[in-house]
Amino acid sequence: MPTDRHVGYYYPAPTSGETYVARSRVLDDSNRARRIGFVTVLTNQMLQAPYPPQFAIYAKGAEAEKLIIVGLNDNGFNSIYRARALLAMLTAQARVTLLFRDTDLAEVFTFLDLAKLLGFQLITVSDGREFAHQIVIE
Repeated sequence: MPTDRHVGYYYPAPTSGETYVARSRVLDDSNRARRIGFVTVLTNQMLQAPYPPQFAIYAKGAEAEKLIIVGLNDNGFNSIYRARALLAMLTAQARVTLLFRDTDLAEVFTFLDLAKLLGFQLITVSDGREFAHQIVIE
């Protein structure tokens, strides 16, 4: 797994990792501003819910190419299975976005494919305490 300066600040050292070969390509107009906008929209949706957010999501890196998701509760995303469950939930949420809603892609693409479309290269899911899983997006 690639090393980065965010280890030890935003999340602990990764305990597992994988490479995901996306079924999509980066959209021509995907850039730093679009990735930050995506994270901002997700964050605002969570903050408008009638309950506290279960995780924080943010983009880091010079081009905001690293997506970081950190659980905010002690019983959160502390295993690979819970991290994958979160990604599955985010897939369901992505499938109703304007980007996917009017296409056949919603039935095929996952959240990781959406991440590739937006130009994210690395996703880290962490419980914010001991567990961190990194996914390199190719």
